[in-house]
Amino acid sequence: MTIKYTKDHEWVRVEGDVATVGVSDHAQHQLGDVVFVELPDVGRQLQQGKEAAVVESVKAASDVYAPVSGEVIEANADLENDPSLVNTGAETTGWFFKLRLSNPAELDALMDEAAYKAFVEGQA
Repeated sequence: MTIKYTKDHEWVRVEGDVATVGVSDHAQHQLGDVVFVELPDVGRQLQQGKEAAVVESVKAASDVYAPVSGEVIEANADLENDPSLVNTGAETTGWFFKLRLSNPAELDALMDEAAYKAFVEGQA
């Protein structure tokens, strides 16, 4: 299992050819209380770096970008019923969607956990 991060604060956990995507714990802290999530439809083709979902909090609305390209195979329906899962489990139960990777080499351009932590600390 591989976990990578983007500069836009998305994470992607890869198991085989399936990638699970969500926003980082840092991102949910910045957002505050999440009140709404719009998820991509199953079957949608996503391109790396393009808008994939929307997350709204009491502070702001933000786009969630696809960290890698692929076809959406599952959306986390629990988030639509309880968007606060993003706050309570940003990198676990608060995942947004799963996709089947179309270009696994895209993962090479993403940060590992140590690099992401340094990136976040550099923004403070």
